[in-house]
Amino acid sequence: MAPLSLAAAALAALLAAPAARAEPTRIEVRVLSKGAKFVGTSMGGVQVVLRDADSGELLARGVTAGTTGDTNRIMKDLHRHHDAVSDPSAAAFRTTLELEAPRRVEVEVFGPLAQRQAAARATSTMWVVPGRHVSGGDGWLIELPGLVVDVLDPPAHQRRAGATSVAVRANVTMMCGCPIEPGGLWDANGLEVRAIVLRDGARIGETPLAFAGEASQFAGEVPIAEPGAHEIVVWAHDPKNGNTGLDRTTVVVEPAP
Repeated sequence: MAPLSLAAAALAALLAAPAARAEPTRIEVRVLSKGAKFVGTSMGGVQVVLRDADSGELLARGVTAGTTGDTNRIMKDLHRHHDAVSDPSAAAFRTTLELEAPRRVEVEVFGPLAQRQAAARATSTMWVVPGRHVSGGDGWLIELPGLVVDVLDPPAHQRRAGATSVAVRANVTMMCGCPIEPGGLWDANGLEVRAIVLRDGARIGETPLAFAGEASQFAGEVPIAEPGAHEIVVWAHDPKNGNTGLDRTTVVVEPAP
């Protein structure tokens, strides 16, 4: 009977033990456009998802909100490695997790949400301990690579009768929406922007697009050899850091009347 009594006593002690107390743990997530500023409200924000990296359990979800931050502080001031570059207005997603034990947490970001054709995804994983906040400095900082390319002209499925070329115009910005222009903080002179023309999936032409005189605007004329439906793909690339973006449209060239 003794072993049974010991087992019963152990079970009783376990049941009587107080449950682990959850501790509020603050987390701030900020998303920094590679080579530029924070991605916030002006670009529709970035979707942020926090999960338990081991179980997949959803812990929190939301969207970054706020400004792109202080230009001088981010882009011009000298910083020691990993010094904070955000200010109180800089876009962030803030949440509080109730944690009973340390968890390996994964954060996944996707955006900018207002320019879905340019949206990129990035993830990061680290341990989070109950009551030990991830909110100092820049918080949990994720870098989002890419460029936002938005074809303005021609609009999709526009018909052009007898055309032998099509004018193409695109808007190109950083992922935070920051403008690109010659000699600017984000210099158009270092950017390559080109338009590719495809027919039935085959490339039939390609031409560079030049800065068009207005911030972030690039334009050019692409040749069209024959009637039919054509896809126009515009891409931009920054060789300094590899940032790349792309958008596409279609145009239907009809025979001359």
